[in-house]
Amino acid sequence: METVFTIPIPSSTFTSEGTFICTTPVSTTEEEDSNTYLLTFTSPPDNRLTPSFIDTFLLALDIIEHRLSRGVVITTSGITKFYSNGVDLEIAQQNPHEYLERYLWRLFRRYPMPTLALINGHAFAGGLVLAMFHDYRIQNPTRGFLCMNELEFGMALLPPMVSVFREKISPQAFRSLALEAKRFAGQEALEAGIVDAVGSGVDEAIGFIRERDLCGKASTGVYGDMKEEMYRETLGLLDDHEGSNAWREGIEERKNAMREEAEERVMKWERERGKAKL
Repeated sequence: METVFTIPIPSSTFTSEGTFICTTPVSTTEEEDSNTYLLTFTSPPDNRLTPSFIDTFLLALDIIEHRLSRGVVITTSGITKFYSNGVDLEIAQQNPHEYLERYLWRLFRRYPMPTLALINGHAFAGGLVLAMFHDYRIQNPTRGFLCMNELEFGMALLPPMVSVFREKISPQAFRSLALEAKRFAGQEALEAGIVDAVGSGVDEAIGFIRERDLCGKASTGVYGDMKEEMYRETLGLLDDHEGSNAWREGIEERKNAMREEAEERVMKWERERGKAKL
């Protein structure tokens, strides 16, 4: 492999220093593959989506888009156990609006060329959402699970996170992910349509890219435009954070009103039942 560039991820209160390394995983003399870029992120302990991680990720994508020839981006983890363990809740809860608008939503909508997530370990919660915003996914068949485990720690999925699953996988698979917090191993995820292939390394990713003839797909400059039209609903939710919040607030108000009405009905039933027993 030839290293194209390396960017350090600054350390923070929550994470150790890490790196993004961009390499060309095949010989650049092979013209068909010379614009395939492998972007490997390593942010111990588990590639949490912290602001410093996301800022560095965005810079890496900027360099690829604006300084290199158009091609395909493969993302993978330098930590064998985790692709990404998702959002760091402590950071996100300090200033949720800033975290979502300034960092997470910008990363999720930032893919103007063919992208493939090579999921070599666990991808939980926001880590799986990150993979879903890629065009294709390959999962290790022998290590790691895909899981949306927000149900287990009491956090509702946000509108753009719901939308990307709704637009890309079947309702049955999404139901298992969201309402059962089911953990999908590689073959199960493939059968459910969450991933496009199983494979344990870069060779499988390169083979997949060649099979789909993806290297030249971004050359005309409209690849990103096509995706914007395909996933208009999801992008609209990413871009209208305030609107999504207003919708959720309206839902909560209606639920509260319905809850009060239900409580009154139950109390009336209890009173009537008590009188009947007398």
